[in-house]
Amino acid sequence: MEMHDLCAIAAGEARCVLATAVKVEGHAYRKQGVSMLLTEDGRMYGSISPGCLESDLQARVKHVLDTGHMAFAEYDMRPEDDFSWGETIGCGGLVVVLLEPVCGELRSALTEMHDCFKSGSAAEFSRYFQHNYSLIQYEWHRVDSIDRKLVHSIDAPRMSSDSYRTEIDKDVKLTEADYWNLPLQITTVYPPKPRLIIIGAGNDAIPVARLARVSGFHVIIADWREGLCTSERFPDADHVLGFPTEIMPVLNIRRGDYLILMSHQFPREREFLELLSGSKYAYLGIMGSRTRTARLLNDLPPLPNLHSPVGLSIGAEGPEEIAISIVAELIACKRAAVTEDCSAQRGSTHAIDGHSARRR
Repeated sequence: MEMHDLCAIAAGEARCVLATAVKVEGHAYRKQGVSMLLTEDGRMYGSISPGCLESDLQARVKHVLDTGHMAFAEYDMRPEDDFSWGETIGCGGLVVVLLEPVCGELRSALTEMHDCFKSGSAAEFSRYFQHNYSLIQYEWHRVDSIDRKLVHSIDAPRMSSDSYRTEIDKDVKLTEADYWNLPLQITTVYPPKPRLIIIGAGNDAIPVARLARVSGFHVIIADWREGLCTSERFPDADHVLGFPTEIMPVLNIRRGDYLILMSHQFPREREFLELLSGSKYAYLGIMGSRTRTARLLNDLPPLPNLHSPVGLSIGAEGPEEIAISIVAELIACKRAAVTEDCSAQRGSTHAIDGHSARRR
């Protein structure tokens, strides 16, 4: 679950705690900087471990909420002869978790970040520890142009007149922070959710939309068939109704967008591709055989970041398995986008017309 989702959930929870992995060493399930939300009545949103730590974190929620002070929790699973965690621990690393009551200035920051995410902008969120970790200062900024994934960085502390402050739990031993070598500043950059635009609202698009949404994509369904492009068929997705010439101005294709053509309507998809020429985007997948795709692309200028047939080659059969292969490829490309061309990483070949094709 992304920080975008946690900010939205926090807005509807009166008493909850934000848990963030502020230090990770060795093997761990999630990376440093990841957060989850725990409520007073025992609900959990997101995860930091595969289930090893969450119960213990939940047991600390009442104290954090009752005192109104944040707290640290250390989970050191590195020693091979340490059986204190029993058989439930399967990670083997060190994880230090910061638990913060979602109230006051932190709640205000999360609310404002939620509005920022809804507008399609990235957010940079910083914590500054002061006075021997007895005071923490919050600061966030809107980032309107970002081409990187979640980044966890450590820098020197800085001050800001519009920052937020809250006290830390006085029971925390300050020597522990020194022992963990925690930084004075922790900054995390959260990019906006990538948009997945699915052209076609047929039955096979339903599992793709569902899996993509839970995998961190903002799903948009576009189709000209009013009876198919509905909230009943595609809940938690945006809907754009119209023919290609009508939907293109509404979609406003962006550099970070992921596109999939799966309407199975040759003339409409050809029209969409013609209108797409010259646009910049992160991914373009086309459902169908290489022969069909070659006909679609005939006489068109080369289209970048093209994946056809769409999806990883896993021998998928049926709409559910095919959806898994498609979303797996979307995730792979999303993770690889920072450092390298995802098509190259997946072993795609390039046809003589400049379009990439995938071996099945």
